[in-house]
Amino acid sequence: MDRDIDDVLDAVGPRLRALRRTRGLTLAELTTRTGVSESTLSRLESGQRRATLELLLLLARAYDVPLDDLVGAPRTGDPRIHLKPVGRAGMTYIPLSRRPGGVQAFKLLIPAQPRPLEPTPQTHAGVEWLYVLNGRLRLIIGDREMTLPAGEAAEFDTSQPHWLGSADGAAVELLVLFGLDGVRAHVHPHENR
Repeated sequence: MDRDIDDVLDAVGPRLRALRRTRGLTLAELTTRTGVSESTLSRLESGQRRATLELLLLLARAYDVPLDDLVGAPRTGDPRIHLKPVGRAGMTYIPLSRRPGGVQAFKLLIPAQPRPLEPTPQTHAGVEWLYVLNGRLRLIIGDREMTLPAGEAAEFDTSQPHWLGSADGAAVELLVLFGLDGVRAHVHPHENR
């Protein structure tokens, strides 16, 4: 086997141990998350066992990190993140997070409209938190309607019928955090000292 590959594989164990300790997990807790025995995890971390792709995928999922982070793969290509906008219902969503599952972050652009759009409320699983950056957002949740100017935020259960649009026909720009499994955004007030 190539010496470079040997070096990469030899470094996996210590990297796994450091990651587990950084996360404050015991081998038993990691076993619960992955279904991999404590003995196997211990041997992986000590270098007595070589990691297989299957084990690395389970661990990457448990730690919620890219597989490359576990093996110390060098970054390749252009290091810049190229955001790929997605158009839906006449609006543009720009993804700001790239990890699967958990809370997803988007910048949402609602274009200017010459005349107000007719609301078409939708429902889906999850919780949404939004913050208006520019413009005035018209937000309908169930039978409630509100206008949010720049600097205001809202959080709601998306299983309720809801609709977003411009309050005055001008463009609106907002940040959206969306948690599919009901993961909510938590804001903690700072104490004055």
